[in-house]
Order: sequence, then structure tokens, then C-alpha cells
Amino acid sequence: MLALLCGGQGTLSDTIFDLVADQPAAEPIFAAAAAFLGADPRKFIKTRNADELSANHSSQILTVTSALAIHACIADLLTEQTAVTGYSVGEMAAWSVAGIWTADEALRLTDIRARLMQDAAGPDGRLGYVRGLDRTALAPLLTKHRCEVAIRNPDLLVVIGGAERDVIALCGEAAKEGARTGLLAVKIASHTTGLAQACTPLQRALDKTRHAAVASGRILLAGGDGERIFVAEDATAKLASQVAHPIDWAATLEALAELGVSEVLDLGPGHALAELTRASQPSMRCYSADGFRTLAGLRNWVASE
Repeated sequence: MLALLCGGQGTLSDTIFDLVADQPAAEPIFAAAAAFLGADPRKFIKTRNADELSANHSSQILTVTSALAIHACIADLLTEQTAVTGYSVGEMAAWSVAGIWTADEALRLTDIRARLMQDAAGPDGRLGYVRGLDRTALAPLLTKHRCEVAIRNPDLLVVIGGAERDVIALCGEAAKEGARTGLLAVKIASHTTGLAQACTPLQRALDKTRHAAVASGRILLAGGDGERIFVAEDATAKLASQVAHPIDWAATLEALAELGVSEVLDLGPGHALAELTRASQPSMRCYSADGFRTLAGLRNWVASE
């Protein structure tokens, strides 16, 4: 079985749309995103500086646009049962890929999500990462520096969130203990309790939108814990609450393995999810869309699966 992974926020390359920039199938996605960015995303990504691209609102819109645009250009080939899930804001794209929302609706709701999160978080949030410390070693550092676990990844890779100065201090101390650390290009403490005020209004927005059934031939997994989603109406509370609760991506990858997934395509942006999956699930063949030089090459690979 093939699984499609929709990526989360991170450093955005100005080439994320190059593979499908001139494809008619992606044109409606770009047009919908332009309404929320104020510019065509293909131009936006080429003309904005790193700080503008990492701003919470634009980053979320561009991230979801990237995954949806790639999917639009391969959707006609996905004739077999396919699993779908998303990492952080990638879950907004995953619900659309699974058929619950149109791409336009996914982007509209992503716009709402980003604005609500920013309003709740304030100006000084940040995400960082710590690799190499187990939970026992990390726990006292989290308490000391007033940070929280935002995402648990495989291989002792943990994303932490908090005020930027606190995340920097924690990373510095963890590095002295032998961990690899650094800041992520996400200037908001996503998936921490500091964003709790965003959950209820986001759920209201999700509940008001029209939901279709999960498409035939799609298996949708929650990105936060890998639980299978059968009915959208039963899962909006979980989707809304994940902005203020930690994500267990390691559990999601385990759930994919239990489904019998043998091939993985990281829709992007980037290739981080393919790398995480390859490291933790060596039996899966993992590829990223941005690893293909041409759309024809990507389509040939999808058609062969």
C-alpha cells in the first residue's frame, strides 16, 4: 500500500513549486492560495525573504499549497487503496487529499487556523529541536526552561516549543549534554498549551464547514497519533485541539506500518518526512516529490506502485 504524507512548517525553499508550476491541474490550487497570500504563491516564494516566508500565516498557507499542488497533479493515478496523513499543519492538506474538503476549503480553513494560532500565541514563540536525549534526561530541562514537547519523532528527535529565549536556553543546555539541537524556522510555539485559546474557535470553524465522506480508496490517519478517521464530524475536535497539544509522529508512522504500507511518498514541502520514515521504518520504500526532477518522472513512479 502507498501512503501519502503531507509535510509541516519548516524552512521553505524557493523551488517548492517548480515541479508543478506550469501544470493546469495545479492552477486552481495556486489561485485559491493567492487569495490568502495576497500574491500568486509561485511569485511569493521567489520574491520574499526568509523572515517573510517563515512568518506563521504565510508559512502555513505555502506549506498546505505545496502538498495540495503536488497531489492535484498525481490524483488521477491513485487508483489503489492509499493511506493519507499529515504532520502538523500538513493534516489540513491530508483531509483534503482524503476527500473531506475541497482544496479551496482546506486553504480557507488553514488561513483561519494560522490567524487564530497567531492571536493566541503572541509575538515571541518558537520551535526548536533536541535529538539524542531520552525522556528522563529531557524532562528536567523542559521544566527548568518553561518549554514543552511539541512533537515526538522517532530516533529520540523531539520538537520543543516555548518563548524563543527559553527554547534557545534549553537547546544550549541540551547541547552541553551531548544532544544535537537547533531552532526551527517556525516562529510560534505550535502544539503547546500556549495556544489553547485557539482550539475552541478553530473547532467551531471546522464544524461549520461542509464535510464529505472520506473518499473510497483512501485511509485517513490522524497525524497526532495515527488513529484512523472514519467520519470527519467525529474528528474535528481532535484536529482543532492538536494546535495546543503535542503530536506523536512516531506513533503515526507505527500505525502506517501496521496498515501494511510498503511505499511512502512525501508530498512536501521538502523531504523531512521521507527521511524520518526511512530511518524508523526501513522496510518501507520512501520517496519525496521534490526528489524527482520532472513531473513525468514522479507520475511514472506513482503509476508503477
